[in-house]
Amino acid sequence: MVLSDKDIKKYISSGKVKVTPRPDYASQLGSCSLDLRLGDVFRVYDNSSVAVIDPYDRKIMEKLTNEVKVDSGEAFILHPGEFALAVTEEYIELPDDLTARLEGRSSIGRLGVIIHSTAANIDSGFRGQITLELANMGRLPVKLYPGMSICSLSFETLSSPSDVPYYKKKTAKYLNQKSPLPSRLSREKSTP
Repeated sequence: MVLSDKDIKKYISSGKVKVTPRPDYASQLGSCSLDLRLGDVFRVYDNSSVAVIDPYDRKIMEKLTNEVKVDSGEAFILHPGEFALAVTEEYIELPDDLTARLEGRSSIGRLGVIIHSTAANIDSGFRGQITLELANMGRLPVKLYPGMSICSLSFETLSSPSDVPYYKKKTAKYLNQKSPLPSRLSREKSTP
């Protein structure tokens, strides 16, 4: 069951869902979703540093990206064909019996900007700032401003609480993230 605006407010007010900073319902709450804002930290790819991405080579993954912090009032410029990671301004904590779906906003999509390439599901028990997988599919650069509404979350109740919510998973690679972390796929493969 998808939560309505009334239930989203109830879950946040009771502390069952934690959102920090606390949302401004007048500007962020939809009929069945909560808008989240763009944070000020981005992770960009240095295409000249490696010949090919090997997701199982931890050294390449560490060398491949750089973190960029955008100053207040400034914009991050996403060029055509470019891919970057970013985070939401809001830190989220979900309970063991609730999952969330990340969606891009139509107004951002109409600029040619994709908000996520694959990671739309936010697991029950997730704690952290949500990483956005930004791509500019248009033909012109787009300015993205920290603090602008960039995406939305809709919340769905599970049939029962998870036995192993995200914060209890031994393999949780992005727990409590506060910046856009590079891929940690290399942790899934044992070293020869």
